[in-house]
Amino acid sequence: MKTLENHIILYDANCPMCKLYTKTFVNAGMLDNNGRASYQNMPTEVCPVVDLHRAVNEIALVNTKTGQVSYGIESLLKVFGNAWPVFKPLFGFAPFIWLLRKVYAFISYNRRVIIPAVNKDDDPLQPSFRLGYRVAYLIFTWLAVALVLTSYAVHLALVVPVGHMLREYFICGGQILFQGVVISVFMPAKRWDYLGNMMTISFRGALLLLPVLSLGVYIALDAWVYTFCFLGVAGLMLLEHIRRTRILKLGWLLTISWMAYRLLVLALIYLNN
Repeated sequence: MKTLENHIILYDANCPMCKLYTKTFVNAGMLDNNGRASYQNMPTEVCPVVDLHRAVNEIALVNTKTGQVSYGIESLLKVFGNAWPVFKPLFGFAPFIWLLRKVYAFISYNRRVIIPAVNKDDDPLQPSFRLGYRVAYLIFTWLAVALVLTSYAVHLALVVPVGHMLREYFICGGQILFQGVVISVFMPAKRWDYLGNMMTISFRGALLLLPVLSLGVYIALDAWVYTFCFLGVAGLMLLEHIRRTRILKLGWLLTISWMAYRLLVLALIYLNN
């Protein structure tokens, strides 16, 4: 694997995901040992050539010899293309680049709700907020979570009656609307941050259920196994909801309403069967 020398990639120090993958670049030998720095503490020699406002939203890669700077997906493809030259023709294919730019922006503009920054209030350099990408994230996670839960619900038939094939889509969508109303009344300034974090919790919960579903394809699992696994995941989601609302400084109201909605839905399911 070839090392991209004389380059520094500038990551967000308050983004655990950004720190992880840039550190991986260095550990894997894709960048040299001095090939990464946070844009909050960037080396003085690269300051004049970097558009800091753009670097906050699109990771910057600086050529320390020429002063040339690339941003966003172009930065990452430059690192990968140098490490694996065989992929350079693909990285130059315009439709592929267009798609990667959209995926990169989708992740970048939602990175603080995918993995929250604990000390973000101390950082004057905050990523820009793009409503379109946040709404896209809510829709994506809503559909993904509902799809997994629809598959899982049939295994809970002994404890929770199976409903219409679209039931989980309505329940998940309803939670977004319900919590959206609560946060809009309680603290509207944090509406989109909270909803993004809430759906990340649901998405992670759905991912944790996938191994159980996969195992059930090969081994006949008892309904109680599915139930206990589901309850365990729900408990982890509750703890994560409490943690994230503390980070957002939202108190207990949103956690109470989050649980109340789920208990209300469960009661309505039993009453209608």
